[in-house]
Amino acid sequence: MTSRRIIALALLAGVFIMEGFDIAAMSLAVPRLEVSLGLDPAGFGWVFTALLVGLGLGGALIAPLGDRFGRRTLIVLGCLGTGLATLGTASSSDIEHFLFWRTITGLALGACLPNVSALSSELAPQKMRATLMAVVSAGIPVGLALAGLIAPELIGAWGWEGLFLVPGAFAVVLAAALFVALEGGAPAREPADAAAPKARLPQLVLFSAPWLFPFAVFAAMLAFNALNLYLLNSWLPTVLPGAGLSLDDAARVAGVANLAGLGIGIGASLLLDRWHKGLTLALLFGSMAASFAAIALTAPDQTRWTLLLMVGVGGANAGGMVLPGLCAYLFPARLLSSAVGMGVLVARLGAFAGPPLGGAMIAAKVPAQTFLGVAAIPALVCVLLALLVSPALLVRQRVEPAAVTA
Repeated sequence: MTSRRIIALALLAGVFIMEGFDIAAMSLAVPRLEVSLGLDPAGFGWVFTALLVGLGLGGALIAPLGDRFGRRTLIVLGCLGTGLATLGTASSSDIEHFLFWRTITGLALGACLPNVSALSSELAPQKMRATLMAVVSAGIPVGLALAGLIAPELIGAWGWEGLFLVPGAFAVVLAAALFVALEGGAPAREPADAAAPKARLPQLVLFSAPWLFPFAVFAAMLAFNALNLYLLNSWLPTVLPGAGLSLDDAARVAGVANLAGLGIGIGASLLLDRWHKGLTLALLFGSMAASFAAIALTAPDQTRWTLLLMVGVGGANAGGMVLPGLCAYLFPARLLSSAVGMGVLVARLGAFAGPPLGGAMIAAKVPAQTFLGVAAIPALVCVLLALLVSPALLVRQRVEPAAVTA
Protein backbone atom coordinates (compact mmCIF):
# COMPACT_ATOMS: atom_id res chain seq x y z
CA MET A 1 0.00 0.00 0.00
CA THR A 2 1.10 3.58 -0.61
CA SER A 3 2.02 5.91 2.23
CA ARG A 4 -1.07 8.03 1.45
CA ARG A 5 -3.32 5.02 2.02
CA ILE A 6 -1.57 4.14 5.26
CA ILE A 7 -2.01 7.72 6.55
CA ALA A 8 -5.67 7.65 5.51
CA LEU A 9 -6.27 4.37 7.33
CA ALA A 10 -4.53 5.70 10.46
CA LEU A 11 -6.77 8.79 10.47
CA LEU A 12 -9.86 6.63 9.90
CA ALA A 13 -8.82 4.62 12.94
CA GLY A 14 -8.79 7.93 14.81
CA VAL A 15 -12.52 8.30 14.11
CA PHE A 16 -13.16 5.02 15.91
CA ILE A 17 -10.90 6.08 18.80
CA MET A 18 -13.07 9.19 19.07
CA GLU A 19 -16.24 7.04 19.11
CA GLY A 20 -14.89 4.69 21.79
CA PHE A 21 -13.79 7.55 24.02
CA ASP A 22 -17.15 9.27 23.52
CA ILE A 23 -19.13 6.15 24.51
CA ALA A 24 -17.05 5.70 27.64
CA ALA A 25 -17.11 9.38 28.59
CA MET A 26 -20.83 9.44 29.34
CA SER A 27 -20.73 6.27 31.42
CA LEU A 28 -17.73 7.54 33.37
CA ALA A 29 -19.39 10.90 33.98
CA VAL A 30 -22.72 9.53 35.25
CA PRO A 31 -21.57 8.31 38.72
CA ARG A 32 -20.00 11.73 39.34
CA LEU A 33 -22.95 13.84 38.17
CA GLU A 34 -24.96 12.84 41.22
CA VAL A 35 -22.52 14.82 43.36
CA SER A 36 -21.77 17.62 40.87
CA LEU A 37 -25.27 18.30 39.53
CA GLY A 38 -27.56 16.29 41.83
CA LEU A 39 -28.67 14.01 38.94
CA ASP A 40 -29.79 10.44 39.72
CA PRO A 41 -27.71 7.85 37.77
CA ALA A 42 -30.80 5.70 37.14
CA GLY A 43 -32.31 8.59 35.13
CA PHE A 44 -29.56 8.44 32.50
CA GLY A 45 -30.84 5.31 30.75
CA TRP A 46 -32.55 7.43 28.10
CA VAL A 47 -29.51 9.68 27.75
CA PHE A 48 -27.49 6.63 26.71
CA THR A 49 -30.35 5.62 24.39
CA ALA A 50 -30.40 9.10 22.79
CA LEU A 51 -26.94 8.44 21.35
CA LEU A 52 -28.20 5.17 19.88
CA VAL A 53 -31.27 6.82 18.34
CA GLY A 54 -29.04 9.36 16.66
CA LEU A 55 -26.63 6.66 15.47
CA GLY A 56 -29.47 4.65 13.96
CA LEU A 57 -31.07 7.60 12.17
CA GLY A 58 -27.75 8.96 10.93
CA GLY A 59 -26.64 5.52 9.75
CA ALA A 60 -29.87 4.80 7.85
CA LEU A 61 -30.78 8.22 6.46
CA ILE A 62 -27.48 10.05 5.95
CA ALA A 63 -24.63 7.50 5.70
CA PRO A 64 -25.92 5.82 2.48
CA LEU A 65 -25.32 9.11 0.64
CA GLY A 66 -21.66 8.10 0.71
CA ASP A 67 -22.36 5.30 -1.78
CA ARG A 68 -23.41 7.93 -4.33
CA PHE A 69 -21.55 11.14 -3.53
CA GLY A 70 -18.35 9.86 -1.95
CA ARG A 71 -17.09 9.01 1.51
CA ARG A 72 -14.94 12.05 2.34
CA THR A 73 -17.76 14.58 2.64
CA LEU A 74 -19.79 12.36 4.99
CA ILE A 75 -16.74 11.44 7.07
CA VAL A 76 -15.39 14.99 7.47
CA LEU A 77 -18.75 16.62 8.23
CA GLY A 78 -19.76 13.77 10.55
CA CYS A 79 -16.48 14.01 12.46
CA LEU A 80 -16.77 17.79 12.76
CA GLY A 81 -20.39 17.55 13.92
CA THR A 82 -19.43 14.94 16.51
CA GLY A 83 -16.71 17.18 17.90
CA LEU A 84 -18.96 20.22 18.22
CA ALA A 85 -21.79 18.23 19.82
CA THR A 86 -19.38 16.58 22.27
CA LEU A 87 -18.08 20.01 23.28
CA GLY A 88 -21.71 21.04 23.72
CA THR A 89 -22.28 18.10 26.08
CA ALA A 90 -19.72 19.60 28.46
CA SER A 91 -22.06 22.58 28.93
CA SER A 92 -25.04 20.44 30.04
CA SER A 93 -26.58 20.96 33.45
CA ASP A 94 -29.71 18.78 33.35
CA ILE A 95 -31.06 15.59 31.76
CA GLU A 96 -32.77 17.48 28.91
CA HIS A 97 -29.54 19.11 27.75
CA PHE A 98 -27.69 15.80 27.91
CA LEU A 99 -30.49 14.20 25.82
CA PHE A 100 -30.22 16.93 23.17
CA TRP A 101 -26.46 16.89 22.77
CA ARG A 102 -26.19 13.09 22.83
CA THR A 103 -28.81 12.82 20.08
CA ILE A 104 -26.89 15.29 17.89
CA THR A 105 -23.65 13.42 18.62
CA GLY A 106 -25.30 10.17 17.52
CA LEU A 107 -26.61 11.67 14.27
CA ALA A 108 -23.15 12.90 13.33
CA LEU A 109 -21.47 9.61 14.26
CA GLY A 110 -24.14 7.63 12.42
CA ALA A 111 -23.49 9.59 9.22
CA CYS A 112 -19.74 9.15 9.57
CA LEU A 113 -18.97 5.63 10.83
CA PRO A 114 -20.50 3.44 8.05
CA ASN A 115 -18.53 5.46 5.50
CA VAL A 116 -15.36 5.02 7.55
CA SER A 117 -15.90 1.24 7.49
CA ALA A 118 -16.70 1.24 3.77
CA LEU A 119 -13.70 3.40 2.86
CA SER A 120 -11.32 1.28 4.94
CA SER A 121 -12.58 -1.77 3.03
CA GLU A 122 -12.00 -0.02 -0.30
CA LEU A 123 -8.47 1.01 0.69
CA ALA A 124 -7.52 -2.50 1.84
CA PRO A 125 -6.17 -5.34 -0.34
CA GLN A 126 -9.02 -7.72 -1.17
CA LYS A 127 -7.69 -10.68 0.84
CA MET A 128 -7.06 -8.50 3.90
CA ARG A 129 -10.36 -6.64 4.04
CA ALA A 130 -11.68 -8.03 7.31
CA THR A 131 -8.31 -7.72 9.04
CA LEU A 132 -7.63 -4.12 8.02
CA MET A 133 -11.23 -3.11 8.73
CA ALA A 134 -10.78 -4.62 12.20
CA VAL A 135 -7.47 -2.82 12.71
CA VAL A 136 -9.15 0.47 11.81
CA SER A 137 -12.19 -0.19 14.00
CA ALA A 138 -9.83 -1.30 16.79
CA GLY A 139 -9.94 2.37 17.65
CA ILE A 140 -13.20 1.67 19.51
CA PRO A 141 -11.66 -0.46 22.30
CA VAL A 142 -8.60 1.79 22.27
CA GLY A 143 -10.83 4.81 22.88
CA LEU A 144 -12.88 2.99 25.50
CA ALA A 145 -9.74 1.86 27.31
CA LEU A 146 -8.05 5.24 27.02
CA ALA A 147 -11.07 6.96 28.55
CA GLY A 148 -11.13 4.57 31.50
CA LEU A 149 -7.41 4.77 32.12
CA ILE A 150 -7.04 8.56 32.01
CA ALA A 151 -10.46 9.54 33.38
CA PRO A 152 -9.16 10.18 36.93
CA GLU A 153 -6.55 12.61 35.59
CA LEU A 154 -9.01 14.41 33.27
CA ILE A 155 -11.59 14.77 36.02
CA GLY A 156 -8.94 15.94 38.45
CA ALA A 157 -7.83 18.65 36.03
CA TRP A 158 -11.16 19.85 34.53
CA GLY A 159 -13.94 18.07 36.42
CA TRP A 160 -16.40 15.77 34.67
CA GLU A 161 -16.49 18.25 31.77
CA GLY A 162 -12.97 17.19 30.81
CA LEU A 163 -14.37 13.83 29.68
CA PHE A 164 -16.11 15.69 26.83
CA LEU A 165 -13.80 18.62 26.19
CA VAL A 166 -10.85 16.38 25.28
CA PRO A 167 -12.59 14.11 22.71
CA GLY A 168 -14.55 17.07 21.33
CA ALA A 169 -11.39 19.03 20.59
CA PHE A 170 -9.73 15.90 19.19
CA ALA A 171 -12.66 15.34 16.79
CA VAL A 172 -12.49 18.90 15.42
CA VAL A 173 -8.75 18.60 14.72
CA LEU A 174 -9.27 15.12 13.23
CA ALA A 175 -11.93 16.44 10.84
CA ALA A 176 -9.45 18.97 9.45
CA ALA A 177 -6.79 16.28 8.98
CA LEU A 178 -9.26 13.96 7.22
CA PHE A 179 -10.28 16.75 4.85
CA VAL A 180 -6.65 17.08 3.74
CA ALA A 181 -5.76 13.36 3.65
CA LEU A 182 -8.81 11.74 2.02
CA GLU A 183 -9.55 11.81 -1.69
CA GLY A 184 -12.92 13.08 -2.85
CA GLY A 185 -15.29 11.67 -5.43
CA ALA A 186 -17.75 8.79 -5.58
CA PRO A 187 -16.50 5.31 -4.59
CA ALA A 188 -15.11 3.06 -7.31
CA ARG A 189 -17.45 0.31 -8.48
CA GLU A 190 -16.43 -3.34 -8.72
CA PRO A 191 -16.62 -4.98 -12.19
CA ALA A 192 -19.70 -6.90 -11.09
CA ASP A 193 -21.28 -3.61 -10.02
CA ALA A 194 -20.77 -1.87 -13.34
CA ALA A 195 -23.79 -3.46 -14.97
CA ALA A 196 -25.99 -3.00 -11.91
CA PRO A 197 -28.30 0.02 -12.03
CA LYS A 198 -27.90 2.67 -9.36
CA ALA A 199 -30.93 2.50 -7.11
CA ARG A 200 -32.42 5.79 -6.02
CA LEU A 201 -32.55 4.41 -2.48
CA PRO A 202 -29.83 1.71 -2.41
CA GLN A 203 -30.55 0.84 1.23
CA LEU A 204 -33.97 -0.53 0.23
CA VAL A 205 -32.27 -3.16 -1.97
CA LEU A 206 -31.17 -4.89 1.23
CA PHE A 207 -34.80 -5.66 2.11
CA SER A 208 -35.50 -7.63 -1.07
CA ALA A 209 -34.18 -10.81 -2.66
CA PRO A 210 -31.41 -11.89 -2.83
CA TRP A 211 -29.85 -9.68 -0.14
CA LEU A 212 -32.52 -9.89 2.56
CA PHE A 213 -31.24 -13.12 4.16
CA PRO A 214 -27.55 -12.13 4.50
CA PHE A 215 -28.58 -8.67 5.68
CA ALA A 216 -30.91 -10.17 8.31
CA VAL A 217 -28.13 -12.41 9.67
CA PHE A 218 -25.62 -9.54 9.70
CA ALA A 219 -28.01 -7.03 11.29
CA ALA A 220 -29.30 -9.47 13.92
CA MET A 221 -25.77 -10.24 15.11
CA LEU A 222 -25.02 -6.53 15.20
CA ALA A 223 -28.20 -5.94 17.22
CA PHE A 224 -27.57 -8.52 19.94
CA ASN A 225 -23.88 -7.66 20.20
CA ALA A 226 -24.77 -3.94 20.35
CA LEU A 227 -27.20 -4.69 23.19
CA ASN A 228 -24.29 -6.12 25.18
CA LEU A 229 -21.86 -3.42 24.05
CA TYR A 230 -24.04 -0.56 25.27
CA LEU A 231 -25.40 -2.36 28.33
CA LEU A 232 -21.88 -3.03 29.56
CA ASN A 233 -20.09 0.14 28.51
CA SER A 234 -22.93 2.36 29.74
CA TRP A 235 -23.16 0.88 33.22
CA LEU A 236 -19.93 -0.98 34.07
CA PRO A 237 -18.37 1.97 35.96
CA THR A 238 -21.61 2.24 37.96
CA VAL A 239 -22.05 -1.52 38.59
CA LEU A 240 -18.53 -2.41 39.70
CA PRO A 241 -18.51 -0.15 42.80
CA GLY A 242 -21.46 -2.26 43.97
CA ALA A 243 -19.02 -5.19 44.01
CA GLY A 244 -16.64 -3.31 46.30
CA LEU A 245 -14.44 -1.36 43.86
CA SER A 246 -13.74 2.35 44.15
CA LEU A 247 -14.87 4.66 41.34
CA ASP A 248 -11.30 5.04 40.09
CA ASP A 249 -10.65 1.26 40.24
CA ALA A 250 -13.94 0.60 38.43
CA ALA A 251 -12.91 3.03 35.67
CA ARG A 252 -9.52 1.34 35.28
CA VAL A 253 -11.01 -2.19 35.25
CA ALA A 254 -13.43 -1.06 32.54
CA GLY A 255 -10.51 0.41 30.61
CA VAL A 256 -8.43 -2.79 30.83
CA ALA A 257 -11.42 -4.95 29.85
CA ASN A 258 -12.08 -2.79 26.81
CA LEU A 259 -8.42 -2.77 25.82
CA ALA A 260 -8.52 -6.57 25.67
CA GLY A 261 -11.02 -6.20 22.82
CA LEU A 262 -8.21 -4.85 20.65
CA GLY A 263 -6.27 -8.13 20.65
CA ILE A 264 -9.40 -10.29 20.52
CA GLY A 265 -10.83 -8.32 17.59
CA ILE A 266 -7.66 -8.41 15.50
CA GLY A 267 -7.18 -12.12 16.18
CA ALA A 268 -10.79 -12.92 15.28
CA SER A 269 -10.53 -10.84 12.10
CA LEU A 270 -7.40 -12.69 11.00
CA LEU A 271 -9.36 -15.92 11.44
CA LEU A 272 -12.28 -14.41 9.54
CA ASP A 273 -10.01 -13.71 6.56
CA ARG A 274 -8.27 -17.09 6.65
CA TRP A 275 -10.62 -19.63 8.29
CA HIS A 276 -14.27 -20.60 8.62
CA LYS A 277 -16.19 -17.37 9.18
CA GLY A 278 -19.19 -18.86 10.99
CA LEU A 279 -17.04 -20.92 13.39
CA THR A 280 -14.85 -17.88 14.09
CA LEU A 281 -17.88 -15.88 15.20
CA ALA A 282 -19.36 -18.80 17.16
CA LEU A 283 -16.07 -19.13 19.07
CA LEU A 284 -15.96 -15.40 19.79
CA PHE A 285 -19.51 -15.12 21.10
CA GLY A 286 -19.38 -18.48 22.90
CA SER A 287 -16.35 -17.33 24.89
CA MET A 288 -18.23 -14.17 25.85
CA ALA A 289 -21.24 -16.12 27.07
CA ALA A 290 -19.03 -18.43 29.16
CA SER A 291 -17.24 -15.48 30.81
CA PHE A 292 -20.46 -13.77 31.87
CA ALA A 293 -21.89 -17.04 33.15
CA ALA A 294 -18.74 -17.53 35.25
CA ILE A 295 -19.13 -14.04 36.75
CA ALA A 296 -22.74 -14.79 37.64
CA LEU A 297 -21.64 -17.93 39.52
CA THR A 298 -18.71 -16.46 41.46
CA ALA A 299 -18.30 -14.03 44.34
CA PRO A 300 -16.85 -10.59 43.52
CA ASP A 301 -13.07 -10.64 43.19
CA GLN A 302 -11.28 -7.82 41.40
CA THR A 303 -8.54 -9.93 39.83
CA ARG A 304 -10.77 -12.80 38.70
CA TRP A 305 -13.52 -10.51 37.47
CA THR A 306 -11.04 -8.36 35.56
CA LEU A 307 -9.81 -11.41 33.66
CA LEU A 308 -13.36 -12.58 32.93
CA LEU A 309 -14.43 -9.09 31.86
CA MET A 310 -11.47 -8.93 29.49
CA VAL A 311 -13.05 -11.88 27.66
CA GLY A 312 -16.66 -10.73 27.97
CA VAL A 313 -16.48 -6.95 27.55
CA GLY A 314 -13.45 -7.29 25.28
CA GLY A 315 -15.41 -9.79 23.18
CA ALA A 316 -18.33 -7.39 22.81
CA ASN A 317 -15.96 -4.72 21.55
CA ALA A 318 -14.28 -7.26 19.28
CA GLY A 319 -17.67 -8.12 17.82
CA GLY A 320 -18.09 -4.49 16.85
CA MET A 321 -14.73 -4.68 15.08
CA VAL A 322 -15.23 -8.02 13.33
CA LEU A 323 -18.80 -7.78 12.04
CA PRO A 324 -18.16 -4.88 9.60
CA GLY A 325 -15.41 -7.07 8.12
CA LEU A 326 -17.97 -9.83 7.58
CA CYS A 327 -20.12 -7.26 5.78
CA ALA A 328 -17.36 -6.80 3.19
CA TYR A 329 -17.71 -10.49 2.29
CA LEU A 330 -21.50 -10.55 2.33
CA PHE A 331 -22.16 -7.54 0.05
CA PRO A 332 -20.67 -5.91 -3.09
CA ALA A 333 -19.02 -2.48 -2.90
CA ARG A 334 -22.07 -0.69 -4.29
CA LEU A 335 -24.05 -1.74 -1.18
CA LEU A 336 -21.36 -1.54 1.47
CA SER A 337 -22.13 1.83 3.09
CA SER A 338 -25.84 1.08 2.80
CA ALA A 339 -25.43 -2.34 4.41
CA VAL A 340 -23.35 -1.00 7.31
CA GLY A 341 -25.61 2.04 7.71
CA MET A 342 -28.86 0.06 7.67
CA GLY A 343 -27.23 -2.56 9.85
CA VAL A 344 -26.48 0.19 12.36
CA LEU A 345 -30.16 1.23 12.30
CA VAL A 346 -31.53 -2.30 12.76
CA ALA A 347 -28.87 -3.02 15.39
CA ARG A 348 -30.10 -0.05 17.40
CA LEU A 349 -33.41 -1.83 17.93
CA GLY A 350 -31.44 -4.22 20.11
CA ALA A 351 -29.00 -1.66 21.44
CA PHE A 352 -31.83 0.65 22.53
CA ALA A 353 -32.74 -1.99 25.10
CA GLY A 354 -29.28 -2.04 26.68
CA PRO A 355 -29.10 1.26 28.60
CA PRO A 356 -32.75 1.20 29.84
CA LEU A 357 -32.38 -2.46 30.83
CA GLY A 358 -29.28 -1.56 32.80
CA GLY A 359 -31.02 1.45 34.33
CA ALA A 360 -33.91 -0.75 35.43
CA MET A 361 -31.52 -3.24 37.05
CA ILE A 362 -29.65 -0.39 38.76
CA ALA A 363 -32.92 1.05 40.07
CA ALA A 364 -33.94 -2.43 41.32
CA LYS A 365 -30.55 -2.78 43.07
CA VAL A 366 -29.74 -6.01 41.21
CA PRO A 367 -26.44 -7.53 42.44
CA ALA A 368 -23.40 -7.01 40.21
CA GLN A 369 -23.13 -10.77 39.53
CA THR A 370 -26.69 -10.94 38.21
CA PHE A 371 -26.33 -7.72 36.20
CA LEU A 372 -23.27 -9.05 34.38
CA GLY A 373 -24.70 -12.56 34.07
CA VAL A 374 -27.59 -11.18 32.01
CA ALA A 375 -25.06 -10.33 29.27
CA ALA A 376 -24.59 -14.07 28.61
CA ILE A 377 -28.04 -14.25 26.98
CA PRO A 378 -27.41 -11.94 23.96
CA ALA A 379 -24.01 -13.59 23.49
CA LEU A 380 -25.67 -17.02 23.22
CA VAL A 381 -28.13 -15.69 20.63
CA CYS A 382 -25.14 -14.48 18.58
CA VAL A 383 -23.68 -18.00 18.71
CA LEU A 384 -26.88 -19.36 17.13
CA LEU A 385 -26.84 -16.62 14.47
CA ALA A 386 -23.22 -17.44 13.65
CA LEU A 387 -24.39 -20.86 12.45
CA LEU A 388 -26.28 -19.06 9.64
CA VAL A 389 -23.23 -17.21 8.33
CA SER A 390 -22.14 -19.90 5.86
CA PRO A 391 -25.48 -20.03 3.99
CA ALA A 392 -25.59 -16.22 4.06
CA LEU A 393 -22.19 -16.06 2.32
CA LEU A 394 -23.45 -18.36 -0.43
CA VAL A 395 -25.92 -15.71 -1.58
CA ARG A 396 -23.28 -13.36 -2.96
CA GLN A 397 -21.35 -16.31 -4.34
CA ARG A 398 -24.48 -17.36 -6.25
CA VAL A 399 -25.37 -13.86 -7.48
CA GLU A 400 -21.79 -12.83 -8.30
CA PRO A 401 -19.72 -15.98 -8.95
CA ALA A 402 -16.57 -13.90 -9.47
CA ALA A 403 -16.79 -12.40 -5.95
CA VAL A 404 -14.28 -13.71 -3.42
CA THR A 405 -16.44 -14.92 -0.53
CA ALA A 406 -14.42 -17.78 0.83
